[in-house]
Amino acid sequence: MIADVVVDLQYGDCGKGKVAHHLCREGNYTHIIRYNGGCNAGHTIFHEGVKFVTHHIPCGVFFGVRSVIGPGCVVNVDQLFKEVRQLQDHGIEVSKYLRIASNAHIITDFHIAEDKKDSKIGTTKRGNGPAYRDKYARKGVRAIECPELAPYVIDMYTELHNNEEFDNIEILFEGAQGFGLDVDWGDYPYVTSSHCTVGGAVLNGVPPRAIRDVWGVAKIYETYVGAKDFHGKGEVFELIREVGDEYGATTGRPRQINWLDFDLMKMAIDINGVNKLVINKMDILDEVQEWKVYDGLNLFEFESREDIECWIRESLEHKQVDIMFSGDKASI
Repeated sequence: MIADVVVDLQYGDCGKGKVAHHLCREGNYTHIIRYNGGCNAGHTIFHEGVKFVTHHIPCGVFFGVRSVIGPGCVVNVDQLFKEVRQLQDHGIEVSKYLRIASNAHIITDFHIAEDKKDSKIGTTKRGNGPAYRDKYARKGVRAIECPELAPYVIDMYTELHNNEEFDNIEILFEGAQGFGLDVDWGDYPYVTSSHCTVGGAVLNGVPPRAIRDVWGVAKIYETYVGAKDFHGKGEVFELIREVGDEYGATTGRPRQINWLDFDLMKMAIDINGVNKLVINKMDILDEVQEWKVYDGLNLFEFESREDIECWIRESLEHKQVDIMFSGDKASI
């Protein structure tokens, strides 16, 4: 068994869906597994020139690869089937490849109603937090208890370990949200309710020694959707929002924007063990023509894209990370 992990190094919305889609297209994976989150996620994918936003469903369905919603996820059944229908309307054979871990938990109407009362954290109000709370309080509802999901439900241990093809299994873990929102490592309490790190992927039934590559994904600037004050001061951030289409893929809310926090990215690289780094949205600052990075309390300004790329490479050289800078919506 071999596993690669795609993990967001910031606050979500960094292009994990694009990177996972690219790796799935180029790789030989037998399984794509979503390892955390639920319909609060929104992964934007351009497949054969068409834009898709997936909330629950792993990107493997686009390529005929077994696609599993793992036990670290929570599932809104109505939203899931809506997503299935939307993809099937575009000729994607979702039902043939989609599977759901029997021990994934269900988001109920009660969870959604409760989440809508939030006015302090700035949640997506999709019921994820209350669903995870009930999971850990040992009073949740699991996928195996949901009759509508019966055709999709699998036992993860049997799927991955009681399998005569064990030695040939190659997994791509597709994470949701980001390191800055992780329930343990994020800016608490302005966090999500799940584990967004590589550790969250391992909890879905794969031994740590199986991990081969950890793909860290970031943007050349940062965005955040939530209640805390994050937005930078100056008209340039409004310009970045419009040029970069920085609106939440799930909620449609305008994202708060600031310059890249290099300290946060380095911390996320270290804790996740990142050895492949993709920095997206280079094309946006190409158009805006401002290049700035926070390193601690210091704000560094650069003359060009080449200068900032060189500085990032030199600053991360000792971490032995392969770095890719991308300005393409569909590929890295």
